[in-house]
Amino acid sequence: MTNPRRSRRRLALAIVMVFAVIGVFAVRLVDIQLVRADQLTTDALSKRAVETPTYAARGDIVDTNGVVLADSVNRYDVTVSPANFTKMNEAGGFTVTAKDGTRTTITVMQAATELAALTTQDPATVYQAFTKDPKSNYSVVTKSVDLATRRAIEKLKIPGIVFQLHPKRTYPNGAVAGNLTGYMNTGGPGGGLEVTGDKCLASTNGTTTYEQGADGVQIPGSSITTKPSTPGGTLKLSIDSDLDWFATQAIAEQATAVGAQSGTAIVLRIKDFHIMAAADWPAVDPNNIDGSAVENFGSRAFTAQYEPGSVFKAMSAAILLETGIGSPTMQATVPSKWTTPEGGFVRDATPHPTEQLTLTGVLQNSSNVGISMLGSQVPEDVRLAYMKKFGLGQETAVGFLGEASGSLGVTGNASKPWDDQSKYNVLYGQGVSATALQVAQIFGTLANGGVRLPMTLVESCTKPDGTVTDVPSTTGTRVVSENTAKTVVNMLESVVQGGELSKAVKIPGYRVAGKSGTAEVAGPGGYTSDRIVSFAGIAPAEDPQYVVVVTYTKPATMKSSAAAAPTFKKIMSQVLTKYRVPPSTTPSTYPATTW
Repeated sequence: MTNPRRSRRRLALAIVMVFAVIGVFAVRLVDIQLVRADQLTTDALSKRAVETPTYAARGDIVDTNGVVLADSVNRYDVTVSPANFTKMNEAGGFTVTAKDGTRTTITVMQAATELAALTTQDPATVYQAFTKDPKSNYSVVTKSVDLATRRAIEKLKIPGIVFQLHPKRTYPNGAVAGNLTGYMNTGGPGGGLEVTGDKCLASTNGTTTYEQGADGVQIPGSSITTKPSTPGGTLKLSIDSDLDWFATQAIAEQATAVGAQSGTAIVLRIKDFHIMAAADWPAVDPNNIDGSAVENFGSRAFTAQYEPGSVFKAMSAAILLETGIGSPTMQATVPSKWTTPEGGFVRDATPHPTEQLTLTGVLQNSSNVGISMLGSQVPEDVRLAYMKKFGLGQETAVGFLGEASGSLGVTGNASKPWDDQSKYNVLYGQGVSATALQVAQIFGTLANGGVRLPMTLVESCTKPDGTVTDVPSTTGTRVVSENTAKTVVNMLESVVQGGELSKAVKIPGYRVAGKSGTAEVAGPGGYTSDRIVSFAGIAPAEDPQYVVVVTYTKPATMKSSAAAAPTFKKIMSQVLTKYRVPPSTTPSTYPATTW
């Protein structure tokens, strides 16, 4: 017979135990749902939520017609969750089901080997990316695979692989304007407009969070943008890519023919000082910078300063006219070699009998002696002030990366800036230095009625929201009077019509004004036998529309401006045809060259 008292004790003990268990669960529930709810939620999400960067495309660089010179193409970073692959390793791999229903177990090392074959990596490197941090939910296997490679990887059916869009920079036109666009490297912008235009072009990356299942695979529809990405703006240049290509081909052909170390060609539109072409040879392809020598990176048109030689005589003549000291028919008795009042001497490039030349004739014959005799009548400080007004000794308004300012060769004080020899040399472009763009600026100023406008390479920046910035200034600087400028352009017609390079630079149907330049190259012990040769010209002379400047450095077989003249004619002819400039309707006339 059961003892009733003992039964009641057992029942009471059971009830107490039940309540004790319930109490433990209640306390645990309160702890989970109230006390540590936030922490536990965070811990749970950290094990299934993955935050990844979202890349936006860098902005395009386009030419004046909208032709793309630099853009971004879709590439994909291959990422995985090492924590997921650690579990796979522990389970001996993962199972892949074929279309016929056949099931195959693939080990993590096998998966790494198959993936490495598609990405051309070492399988050990891929395996390390799979497993190097067992607690991590994010690891990059490789970057910038194309769409075809992505699709091939997807066919491997490796669980947990996530592809992140990561645009890559490309230059569709290769070396065309590659000297200007610059390039991108792993650390960011590496040169040219990619650097100076970065404020416009740069994109802002964002972040996205997605949830993954127990197998490491992204749960569809779980992506949340935690920080939006913003693409870069469009940088529009003044460059005409077709013309720039033509100019590059033209200087490359002639540079090779005369054995020059390098060449440049500038095309400047006079009405707004827009740089329509700034070609360099050798050229760099920003898609393959490793294939070019370092010295070919960037643009020599902006960065290479040199003693320009006789092209400076056009500016010296303008200063003479503007000060009222000279006129187009100002007379000089010009020997082949002239002894200066200080006891130095100036000589012309080739010996000749004493000539009776006007200032116009000095330009036509490119006489160093003549321009020294006449130009030195202008006080030195006045000459220096005008040279600065023409934009010498300072960067252009473009502000290109690494742009050189040139040198005015000043060694003295304000009233006597040059020594007794240099004050003559600067009149014909020796003892000073300038860039090809600065030479183009001088001729552009004369062609534009004496007004120097800011040179333009970048027309604008258009942001994704349509905001337009970086519009260049159009405020000009009056350098010389309109009458002086027009008179000098007319005087320069004598060079094309009757100078020794006449046949090489005349363009049928058009009046052309221009000036040649052959400058000695200085070395450690003085001037050498090397030359920098150039030709700068304006067309049509009666209604100037364009300036073309061609320069070759150290030609081996033709060490005079005769090397540059044919290229000038070729490029200027193309410019006049391309932009449908009407032929001249009046004959070329210019002041007397002798007396």
